[in-house]
Amino acid sequence: MAFKPFAFCTASVLALGVAGVAHAQDAAPQDSAAQVADGSDASAEDIIVTGVRASIVGAINSRKDNVQIVDSIVAEDVGKLPDNNVVEALQRVTGIQITDRAGGEAATISIRGLTDPLTTLNGRNIFTAAGTSFALQDISANLVKKIDVYKTRSADQLETGLAGQIDVQTRRPLDFDGFTVSGLARGIYSELADKFNPNVALLVSDRWETGIGDIGFLINASYTRAEYRNQNLQAGAMVPFATETPPAGSGLTPLERIFPGDRNQNWTPGLDAGLPTAPGSTLNINGVETPYYLARDAVIASDLYGKRTRPSINAALQWAPNDRSVYTAEVFYTGFRGKTFNSLHFSFVDWWGDIGANPGSTFELYDGTNIIKSRQVGSVAGFNSGDYSTNKTDSYVYAFNAKWDVADRGKISADVAYQDSKNETSFFALRTDRGPLDIDVDFNAGGGLPSYSFGNQGVLTDASQWTMGNLFDSGTKNTGSALTVMLDGEYEWDEGFLRRIKAGFRYDDRKADSFVRDQGAGGLPGVTLAQFGQGSPFTNSGFFDGQADIPTSWVLADPRSMDKDAVRTLYRSVAPGLLLSDQLTFGHVFGINEINTAAYIMADGEIELFGRPLQVQGGVRYVQIDTDYDYFDRGNNFARTSVSTGSAKWLPSFTARYGITDNLRIRFNYGEVLRRPSFGDLNPNVSLTGDLSRIGFGTGSAGNASLGATHSKNMDLAVEWYFERNSAIYVTAFRREINGLVVPLVAREFIPNNYLPRNETYTEYFNITRPVNASNGVLKGVELGLTYFPTYLPGPLNGLGFVGSATILDSEQTIPVVNTQGEITGSTKSAFFGVSKLSYNATLAYDNGPIGARLSYIWRKGFLQSNEGRAFANPIGFWRAPEKSLDLQLTWNVNDDIGVTFDAVNLTKAKQQNYYKFGDAGNPTQFNSSTLLIDRTFAVGVRFKFD
Repeated sequence: MAFKPFAFCTASVLALGVAGVAHAQDAAPQDSAAQVADGSDASAEDIIVTGVRASIVGAINSRKDNVQIVDSIVAEDVGKLPDNNVVEALQRVTGIQITDRAGGEAATISIRGLTDPLTTLNGRNIFTAAGTSFALQDISANLVKKIDVYKTRSADQLETGLAGQIDVQTRRPLDFDGFTVSGLARGIYSELADKFNPNVALLVSDRWETGIGDIGFLINASYTRAEYRNQNLQAGAMVPFATETPPAGSGLTPLERIFPGDRNQNWTPGLDAGLPTAPGSTLNINGVETPYYLARDAVIASDLYGKRTRPSINAALQWAPNDRSVYTAEVFYTGFRGKTFNSLHFSFVDWWGDIGANPGSTFELYDGTNIIKSRQVGSVAGFNSGDYSTNKTDSYVYAFNAKWDVADRGKISADVAYQDSKNETSFFALRTDRGPLDIDVDFNAGGGLPSYSFGNQGVLTDASQWTMGNLFDSGTKNTGSALTVMLDGEYEWDEGFLRRIKAGFRYDDRKADSFVRDQGAGGLPGVTLAQFGQGSPFTNSGFFDGQADIPTSWVLADPRSMDKDAVRTLYRSVAPGLLLSDQLTFGHVFGINEINTAAYIMADGEIELFGRPLQVQGGVRYVQIDTDYDYFDRGNNFARTSVSTGSAKWLPSFTARYGITDNLRIRFNYGEVLRRPSFGDLNPNVSLTGDLSRIGFGTGSAGNASLGATHSKNMDLAVEWYFERNSAIYVTAFRREINGLVVPLVAREFIPNNYLPRNETYTEYFNITRPVNASNGVLKGVELGLTYFPTYLPGPLNGLGFVGSATILDSEQTIPVVNTQGEITGSTKSAFFGVSKLSYNATLAYDNGPIGARLSYIWRKGFLQSNEGRAFANPIGFWRAPEKSLDLQLTWNVNDDIGVTFDAVNLTKAKQQNYYKFGDAGNPTQFNSSTLLIDRTFAVGVRFKFD
């Protein structure tokens, strides 16, 4: 963690230097509304900056000029964000944490630890297919003009998203003075995949003065492709085993695995803290107190090869007939095409039947525990699985907006938007099984990585030693659409307490449908992979880059090279009902029509307090939601159930901003927001998954038709000091009181004659997880931010600056305690999922002459990612180890129009690791789980702009 003290030391040194810096005037407000709120206009004293510093300064001005607490990212030109998508671009924003970096990019974003930010595009709510949120990583950073992250919300903003709002703004033609062409071309090298990938964008814009006013047209297109490789190594979950000398009457043989409920063997899987790990701990087996050991059930290696492409385009036509009105018509499209092939190698480590025949079977315990660290096991089973998935998404937004100035002080805005989004996936997988092999395994040989080897390693790459196992064949289809109408009006005054009144109305008609298909078959007895005759077997190589002592190569079936219908025809010998491509149909899972009607009124006021301006803003938003649901039961021939619900809520908000001096201000905000449940979480019908790892039961999930919205009361207090031109320090304390948090409850259920394929994974017992509004919680914390570009540095050091922030969080929520029937028997306390107690980012920026550079380091403390499915003997908490990334961006401006760029991401080759923990039980050493290698990428590109 060498960069942690470096980052904080740098921040401290720069902060200490502030005292010697001369004060400067505030930068100019960005628009007339900001001028009214600020009560000043310092545009005459602004200094124009460009390059890296320009985007950073633009972010400071956005925060300063907005009534709400806002952090922003500003891009001067196409491609000037040093990132591939919007999620990655946001990672350096105060209070933002990103995670899930598989596939060479970050996919999950949280604001102050909460993972449900509302995503808007030019102020309009957007979504993906049948979901209630948008896959933000699908927006190319090349299309972005500005991104605003709202930590607080006013009455005129949408009411959903406990975490806040992320508004992505695209460019429009009247933003430019005339004809403009800009773009970039980058080549990105993925180190793990050993592939070069393109990232290109082009913007063309022009405007004309005509007899009917100014007319402008813009088109901005982007295309990215990424071929990547995910390599994940995992020590399996913990289960109990008999000791080498089980007591008489227990019915157990030496080192036999103890299954729950088998022969009256009494232990409950999925306890919060898992089974006790003290030496000599016992279970009541057949009425006998029986000592046990804890060991892993398997070792798992996943070598995934992926390819994704993202085409996107934004087109806008604007007409300004005069200086009092603007009409904008625009279309936004983003697409996603993804293909993955997962080469999965799974070996059990839980056999005990031939211990007597293998006196060399030994084990080693962690000191002071009953946990097995390493062992030799004879004749364990195993399988490989070649999993091929496809994913296709197309999302469109069509919008028309009109803005009018009415008289001298009035404004009216009208907006109509229609969205249409479709997503379709497919999954086709073939398992192959091998004969028994001896295994020698250390579940943590160092750094959380297991090591293992087999008695005959040659079997792993010999296609004649693997027989054709289960077939899995499934797919989904999801569609969504929305028609949204918004009307807003406001009136302003220059004097008196009341400075502005604003009111508006929003109507949203949302539709969503989800469909699924699923079939499968058992194995083909006696047919080896070498004899199968369909496609070519695939053998990987170089798994885990030499970083662990494990097999680096294995062979399996490769659906990518197969005729799928020919495979289905062969498997009809064991599953006659298998359908071919022209017979496949989707079953309807749910259909939803939701009407959201909202209205608001708000007012801005200003008074003088101790000779300084105090601006206040207060308002209330009324929201009414009426929803019609049709749900279809897969387990009952897709029988339909219809439900209608309705709810209404008043949501007040208040903000006060006081200018203590010209450069020092304080602001307070109170507001209430909602998190509505996802459509899938409302579906009461069960979706089942078989006993994939043969633990004795499968898993399943179902929604809850009575699930309600989560409600949060938010309070923020911020102090901001704009101590020098282009520099600022700010501190924000905040508190979120959240009622009705959704938590999962798990119950064991018997579901006979279910729809799962009749193969080795078929079962009639399931752990079913359902969401309930059974938790309340509090999230509180402090954000600190510093942007500092000294004005006194000499010569080549002029243009050196620092941008950094830290977020300290504390969270607690009630978690219901349930029995195996899913009944709540009590409650306990837990941290919020996804909340790191500390995270920070530090960026050294340089902008002088033709050279621009950023060196950024991001770090976040470990956090509770999720709870596992209550199927094993380890603690249920699935924790993520601390995450970090060191990134570099360099730009050489050849001239005013052309720049050459170099970018590097994850320079230190950080890994993503998980482990089990709940309360005081569990740790990264004895309870290590998975390790994912995170890709390191390098990019070289050319950026240009001609106007």
